[in-house]
Amino acid sequence: MTNQLVEQDSKDKEITITYDTLFEILRNEKTKDDLQKLHDTFLSDVVSYLNEKHNNLNENKEQKSLFESDEREKTVHQIANIKKILKEIYERREKKIISMAINKSRFSSSIMDTSSLLQEEKVFYDLMISLLDSQREKVLNSLVNGKLPEVKKPEIVITDSQNDFRSAENIVNEKAQETDSSSRLLRFLAPVPQFIGIDMREYGPYEEEEVAKLPSEIANLLIQKERAEEIKEG
Repeated sequence: MTNQLVEQDSKDKEITITYDTLFEILRNEKTKDDLQKLHDTFLSDVVSYLNEKHNNLNENKEQKSLFESDEREKTVHQIANIKKILKEIYERREKKIISMAINKSRFSSSIMDTSSLLQEEKVFYDLMISLLDSQREKVLNSLVNGKLPEVKKPEIVITDSQNDFRSAENIVNEKAQETDSSSRLLRFLAPVPQFIGIDMREYGPYEEEEVAKLPSEIANLLIQKERAEEIKEG
């Protein structure tokens, strides 16, 4: 019982980022197939750690007696290695997340374990699933029904301006609820290619003089870019 309490207590403590901990994280991502669980504050801890390294380097640049040149070169070299490790950690995790999204999209598995995803990674994971599902719907379903798929490169023209890292699923649901109450009727002043809005729905393509009702956020952007003008209803 005591060992269990000690183990739980150690999990709750904030993990300090060091060169050794980063190297250990990379080793785990390399040697294990599953995405490894990281502390929720991992990214902010890494930023603080790197900034501290840079600050120490800058503060001691002129202080030869306290910070000898060989020690400084060692720190510069370590910072470079830290950045290489971070790049490899990111790319290893990126590959695993893409594989998870492919499996989720292909098999519609409801038992996919996403507990090891950081909040920022969860947004990427959800968007990957949406794009994969959309592509399968357009291409594969057309082929099996004896139709030649019409494939156009989508333009993502709307991004989430908030920094709370809401999941793509939440953004889709919120935008879908807003569509009916906050849409605007537009007349297009120039051709607009097909694009994907923040609600992950496809819009267009639209021809010049075509009229369509679109969500306000998308309409505002098109008006700002002088691609369309609003038609007042009633």
